[in-house]
Amino acid sequence: MRARREFRDRRDTEVAVLDALVDRAEEGMTVFEVRAAVDADIDEIEAALAALKADDLISVENDDDRVLIYAADRAIPDPEEELSEERGFVEALRDRFGL
Repeated sequence: MRARREFRDRRDTEVAVLDALVDRAEEGMTVFEVRAAVDADIDEIEAALAALKADDLISVENDDDRVLIYAADRAIPDPEEELSEERGFVEALRDRFGL
């Protein structure tokens, strides 16, 4: 799953990190899991996490012996909204090509 459209106008690494966190919204991710999911070096990931945290798009919680990072609720798209956007795109293609 991808982050909401209004949060996609960011640096590539920030978008990749946010998408990974949105995809695992329920269980969260450790820094190591984010690093494995995003094709960027640790310095870029650290900068992306700092920027996302500063904009309140992620939250960080201590879960016993590990730190978990979660996407903020406002960054997670509504499944119904996502379906309607997809449908709108398909309908636009059909209209464009006369199908």
